[in-house]
Amino acid sequence: APVSGIVTQIAEIPANEDEGYWGGSAITIKAESGELVKENVPVGPALTVKVGDIVKAGQPLTENPNVGGFGQADGEIVLQDPRRIQWLLAFFAAVIVTQILLVLKKKQVEKVQAFEMNF
Repeated sequence: APVSGIVTQIAEIPANEDEGYWGGSAITIKAESGELVKENVPVGPALTVKVGDIVKAGQPLTENPNVGGFGQADGEIVLQDPRRIQWLLAFFAAVIVTQILLVLKKKQVEKVQAFEMNF
């Protein structure tokens, strides 16, 4: 638990596959100071707390506090939007061309300066 207090509500979070979220639970804890703290638990691990339980800061709210191990739902892996990669490659190409042109311009200026020193 992020804070010490009393569990006041446990609500199911619906899955939203468009955003890549597969559901879970939202646990609301009323802290000793009176503020309400919301802790989201992903789908998979079983909750060890129920409404009305007193929890301490740092206490695990699930059977498996190492969420991300076994039992976690497998989702679709989307690496990147192809357009983002294409624009990134275009940007890199533009940077490379710009660097080459700057080096060529520098060499041109050096030749002019060397020619002026000969007079």
